Amino acid sequence: MTTYLQQAQTGVWDVHASFLPAIYFRGVNLAGGVAVLLPPQPVDCGAAARVLDGLDGLILTGGKDVDPGRYGQQPHPTTDEPDHVRDAWELTLLDEALRRGVPVLGICRGAQVLNVALGGTLIQHLPDVLGHTHHQKGDAVFGTSAVRIEPGTRLADLIGKTSDAQCYHHQAIDRVGDGLIVSARDDDGVIEAVELDRACHPDQWVVAVQWHPEERLDDLRLFAAMVAAAGQYGTERAST
Repeated sequence: MTTYLQQAQTGVWDVHASFLPAIYFRGVNLAGGVAVLLPPQPVDCGAAARVLDGLDGLILTGGKDVDPGRYGQQPHPTTDEPDHVRDAWELTLLDEALRRGVPVLGICRGAQVLNVALGGTLIQHLPDVLGHTHHQKGDAVFGTSAVRIEPGTRLADLIGKTSDAQCYHHQAIDRVGDGLIVSARDDDGVIEAVELDRACHPDQWVVAVQWHPEERLDDLRLFAAMVAAAGQYGTERAST
């Protein structure tokens, strides 16, 4: 699981630190998996390969906006200051994971990283398009969106036709990246999930949601599916 890298306070300490809210890896634990935290750091393809040698799956977590330069745009006034180290770290890990067929789950920012990695673009500020701030109310208050799942997708197999999603994002996927298909939208038409097209990649499990499944640990279906896919990948890798 990828992590944040920013200023953090704990006790008397106020330091630059790598961290991840525990609710993320509790989802993995409750689903039967073991979480390994991957702090942002300078990396090359060889180092990313060695990291993934010891992992059976990759979860790209939430966080700051992706650098708009990665998809050929100038930053919107509301777009976060880029975290170049984290962007490079996650994109390098993701590239190697996709090359190997490692299962990938993207959460919020993670969905945007996946889309940008495959040549897609983002809407930098949804209120400019929609005229409201429902998707990110601010002050750590999640909005609940009803999402419609596209039939025939992996996501539909997991959670059915509809779901209530806990959202906290002011950006969203615009042009969909190469090889991805849209697997969910909300009532505003905003893309809320994408996945690698299994018609072209039947053996590669890559699903990304714009919402925060870790905020609803009474529903572990996404985490359970990720853990199951990782377990299968690990078993197949051990047998080769």
